[in-house]
Amino acid sequence: MKPNQPSRATPTTINQDGSRKFLHPADVKGFFTTYRRIFALLLIGIYVSLPWIPINGHPAVFLDVLNRRFHLFGLSFAAQDLWMAFFFITGLGFTLFFITALLGRVWCGWACPQTVFLEHVYRRIERWIEGDAAARKKLDKQAWDNEKIIKRVVKNGIFFAFSALIAHLFLAYFISIPELYHWMTSSPKEHWGAFLFVFIASSIIFVNFAWFREQLCLVICPYGRLQSALIDDDTLIIGYDEKRGEPRGSAKKKDIGDCVDCTRCVQVCPTGIDIRQGLQMECIGCANCIDACDTIMAKLNRPKGLIRYDSQNGLAGQKRRYLRPRTFIYAALMLIGAAAFTLSAMQLRSANMNVVRMSGAPYFLSDAGVRNQYMVRVINKTNETKTYRIISAAEGQTYTMEGNEDGITVPPMGEEVRPVIISVPRAHYSGQFPLTLSLLAPDGETVIMTREAEFLGPNARLWKEHSAAK
Repeated sequence: MKPNQPSRATPTTINQDGSRKFLHPADVKGFFTTYRRIFALLLIGIYVSLPWIPINGHPAVFLDVLNRRFHLFGLSFAAQDLWMAFFFITGLGFTLFFITALLGRVWCGWACPQTVFLEHVYRRIERWIEGDAAARKKLDKQAWDNEKIIKRVVKNGIFFAFSALIAHLFLAYFISIPELYHWMTSSPKEHWGAFLFVFIASSIIFVNFAWFREQLCLVICPYGRLQSALIDDDTLIIGYDEKRGEPRGSAKKKDIGDCVDCTRCVQVCPTGIDIRQGLQMECIGCANCIDACDTIMAKLNRPKGLIRYDSQNGLAGQKRRYLRPRTFIYAALMLIGAAAFTLSAMQLRSANMNVVRMSGAPYFLSDAGVRNQYMVRVINKTNETKTYRIISAAEGQTYTMEGNEDGITVPPMGEEVRPVIISVPRAHYSGQFPLTLSLLAPDGETVIMTREAEFLGPNARLWKEHSAAK
């Protein structure tokens, strides 16, 4: 091993004296780099566009936490619908498990926001201002003269501007673009909480991408540590063909492998590892080393693929299995989660109703009969004012319901809480009974949803005996 080369036994970003070793990956061009950049720009475009795209009167993704309304691609969810999030989140989790078992850490290298913004925004700005890897290393060691101060100030100023932009767009997912613009053009005193949030979020994003960088993947993110449990010898990874590459040596020598030990694969690695030492937790699957090695092989008129996407079995010359027990299990769990969420979403209603008993006595007695009091909350999840009616039903019972005579008018995306009183005449009371309350659509016929309640009262026989004794 050459001096100062990374080793599997030591962290790649810590010097021998324990200080932080700042990485400056060299730039690389090639097939995978080109398509990763296109895919990253597409993902950034989606992130920027979603708050601007209207669907059914709301942004494509609008998490209105303040009003407890959540809009996802035309579907509107109230707080009472959050139980569906269980199926959505578990479905996403098992999707990630399935993709990892099949394709390794393709998420980390191609779609993770940390990788997307760091590699395709912040490091591009850094290379534009400070130069290539060699120039950046030289600048690190350079004294704080005018050149270094100007470059660092300009770079970090642009970094913070982009960090603030990312933070503002993130906030737009929760308050909408028009509201964000209104808050931005108002005094910070009027919305000091949001102002403070954006400042803190911008600062955290700035520190992460300007200084912390790959440490997030190496120290904080648990995904790299989970991969040992999620992958096997047939999972697609980035690996070095040791049979073909060893022994290493100069290209002019004979009877050696194809690896000329140029360390180009190490120079371009964003986490500073040497992929030739085998699969490592720090590898994020970005394919920089593949493009770097393929470029060298092309110059030497040798076949590409010395470092390539392959399974550990494939690198060992064995056949790779795509279908195996873990992929079937993860795929089945992924489909179950997706199916459960889809079926739940298909049953979404345009309004919700909750029924709770009013605090205080469970029932009230009078000469007229028994009275129960409920609080009914009606939530309108549409963009128009709606008037709903509530009807009740109980088999074999005679009673009256008050508080719903003129219907309940609810504003767009709003809610109304009304008391509903149900009374049973004394002559018809025979004991407590189950009650069904139904919410009718504005057409007066369509039942949107029903809720079960219990009509409570005294023991009918004892009540009559007590009344007779009086």
